[in-house]
Amino acid sequence: MSSTTASTPATLLPGLRELMDGRWASVREDVRKQLGDRRLHPDPQWDLERHRAHITDLAHELAAGGHTVHGFSADHGGSDDIGGSVTSIEMLAYADLSLMVKAGVQWGLFGGAVQALGTEEHHRKYLRDIMEMTLPGCFAMTETGHGSNVAALETTATYDVATREFVVHSPTPTARKDYIGNAARDGRMAVVFAQLITPEGGHGVHALMVPIRDEHGRAMPGVTISDCGVKAGLNGVDNGRLVFDSVRVPREALLDRYGHVDPDGSYSSPIENAQRRFFTMLGTLVRGRISVAGAAASATQSALAIAIRYGQRRRQFEAPGHDQEIVVLDYTAHQRALLPALATSYALHFAQEELVRLLHDTQSGGTQDEEIQRQLEARAAGMKAVTTGHATHTIQACRQACGGAGYLTENLLPQLKADTDVFTTFEGDNTVLLQLVAKGLLTEYRDTVGDLNSLEMFKFLAEQVVDAIAERTSARTIAQRFRDPATDDADWHHSLFADREEHLLAGAARRLRRATEDDADPFEVFNDAQDHLLAAAKAHVDRWVLESFTSALERCEEPDVVALLERVRALYALSNIEADRGWFLEHGRITAAQSKAIIGAVNDLCREVRAHADTLVDGFGIPELWLDAAILRN
Repeated sequence: MSSTTASTPATLLPGLRELMDGRWASVREDVRKQLGDRRLHPDPQWDLERHRAHITDLAHELAAGGHTVHGFSADHGGSDDIGGSVTSIEMLAYADLSLMVKAGVQWGLFGGAVQALGTEEHHRKYLRDIMEMTLPGCFAMTETGHGSNVAALETTATYDVATREFVVHSPTPTARKDYIGNAARDGRMAVVFAQLITPEGGHGVHALMVPIRDEHGRAMPGVTISDCGVKAGLNGVDNGRLVFDSVRVPREALLDRYGHVDPDGSYSSPIENAQRRFFTMLGTLVRGRISVAGAAASATQSALAIAIRYGQRRRQFEAPGHDQEIVVLDYTAHQRALLPALATSYALHFAQEELVRLLHDTQSGGTQDEEIQRQLEARAAGMKAVTTGHATHTIQACRQACGGAGYLTENLLPQLKADTDVFTTFEGDNTVLLQLVAKGLLTEYRDTVGDLNSLEMFKFLAEQVVDAIAERTSARTIAQRFRDPATDDADWHHSLFADREEHLLAGAARRLRRATEDDADPFEVFNDAQDHLLAAAKAHVDRWVLESFTSALERCEEPDVVALLERVRALYALSNIEADRGWFLEHGRITAAQSKAIIGAVNDLCREVRAHADTLVDGFGIPELWLDAAILRN
């Protein structure tokens, strides 16, 4: 560590900022220049209307500044920069999470759906107005009765051949569209997801453009709009509810890139298989899920910046031989509360950057490679689940680390806590998303193992016995190899993360094979293995996050930055292993002595990282006025 301890923040910070800003550094800097000179956090005394009006004004300001065009087609005034659009959302999350959500609804979900699911006619008609926010809109998917299970949505869109119109209808109370951003106050049109019905029958969920307000702000005939009211957080966003009573829209309202209805009611699609068509349509909307992960990461970084800076100045209790009280960040317990979370935030930042790059390259190139699409969707689901879970845990830890001061709204942490709490369930419930990750992993596993006949199954089971013996040998080898828990042995960290993932996945696959037995209840088998599936999915994401961290270090050309971040990476890896050391012990991956040594190693790494804590939080590049907490002003 001599190279990093000899380095100063002035020499470390430029290289660290360059690495953290990454491929879309110019987008980050543009947002800082436009908004970074103002404190944008809401006044806690504002009423609902004042807060919503403030956020709407800021959204119009973003549109006027040209920061809303990144994700849209250059043919219609955009810049074809999908990665830039996600990065700009991440930056807004540092400033105000209500603004981030408002922007995400307007330009990510509403505009993104028109861009991804519509055709050239829709793009020409709507995109410029959406970018300029002269057409504020909604993304009306979630219903009272169905959130995660999109395929079972109840709203219908029935084609009337005589009038060449679709009739959009909410047939039951549970078909009401719920929690719809932009609906309660500002939205004039909604992308409505509904079961498409033609004279030929049902064709599954499709999306249509449905006007919900006229130019005077009055609800359109047949549309009932209500307000979700005050929420725990994000009150600058006008969430509302929509009910449709036989609302008629023209045939052209169907966003028909993947499903077209001719004037005579004939249905056609470039994707013949209905299930594949459904998942293809949802897959094009993955940008929203990735944006939520990035926004959660930004909010967590803000909380850590406040708590760690406060921990550098807050003093409590004198030690023998000292003439003043001790800075609380010098206490091991305080370091453990914040610094492993700081290391995890760095790891997730680099993984998010790789995910945004994959999204940009995949969607910009228009790839139809199903394997790449599956990888993108699985990583987006996994990152959203892990990053938002990390946000919920870490922001609470930051609040507690600031004591009573952390409970005051003037110190921003309560607002961050309230605003991010819903992130674990919107854009996909985290448990459901991890199951999606597990399903993708099992599909890959099945493709590798294949469908087994009796002889193959016998061979497979015999191989499992051989593998079990090899596993015990491998575990002993891994344990013997790990002599010094304090060492930055990245190869050892990677091998443990990969081994855990592979073992959990193979075990889950074996448990699910029971569903193929004659007397098995497939649901009961799946339900019984759910804990195993979630553990496998989490292990997969953790492994990929660690690999992303390592890849970022390989790109960095500043030796002192690399030396510092190697310690941060080691802290991320070892604190992760420590948190799961019961599993590693039970499966012979570490010895009891090594398990105890890991605790000491994490303590040592916390002390090393603590020496650079200010530099590391400065490395996030958050404008100072966006961290304007009262406890940091003197």
